[in-house]
Amino acid sequence: MRVLVVEDDGDLRFAVSAALRSEGLAVDEVADLPAADEALFVTGYDCVVFDRTLPSGDAIDYVDKLRRAGRTVPVLFLTARDTVADRVAGFAVGGDDYLVKPFAVPELVARVHNLCRRSGAARPPVRRIADLEIDTARRQVHRGGVLLILTRKEFAVLELLAARADQAVPRAELIEKCWDEMAEPSSNVVEVLVSQLRRKLGDPPLIHTVRGVGYRLAPLTTGRA
Repeated sequence: MRVLVVEDDGDLRFAVSAALRSEGLAVDEVADLPAADEALFVTGYDCVVFDRTLPSGDAIDYVDKLRRAGRTVPVLFLTARDTVADRVAGFAVGGDDYLVKPFAVPELVARVHNLCRRSGAARPPVRRIADLEIDTARRQVHRGGVLLILTRKEFAVLELLAARADQAVPRAELIEKCWDEMAEPSSNVVEVLVSQLRRKLGDPPLIHTVRGVGYRLAPLTTGRA
């Protein structure tokens, strides 16, 4: 899942982004509304965290424009403006959640996770491919009834491959959806992580290389190594 954090305070932006990344989320960071507009134009996000009062304007006005344009990405307002009228205004323009500063980081992380799940509500909670079972709600993976211990990033990649089972998922899409702008596209981060996943999933292999494209999750009978 990918999150955009829009916050002009550099220290707070770093702290929020680090906390979300530690929970396995891919996070992009920007400091103002023009940069947020550009990021939302080129990237699909599961949630956007907006500091409400930014040098470039009130994020409420920007979110109002997003909603009028038909954009449904879940939005959490993060702000020091704590009156009832402020909160009502945030919800009135289509905000999904409103958290007042100062806040507890674990609460912010929980709220963002909740909004990300809402964004992917149409996804089935449990996916099965052959003897592999992926419980997206509990974030657990079993193969042949055995619980596998995956890192958050490994789970994110496996979940995306499972959502597109039997289809080739481009390497660039894996980078876009499971990493963030801090990942170097020319590096071998995807190859290394897929190799780790293959070892943990065991035999017969389920993740297959599609040369020149990316990877496909499928039983061996429909996949090609």
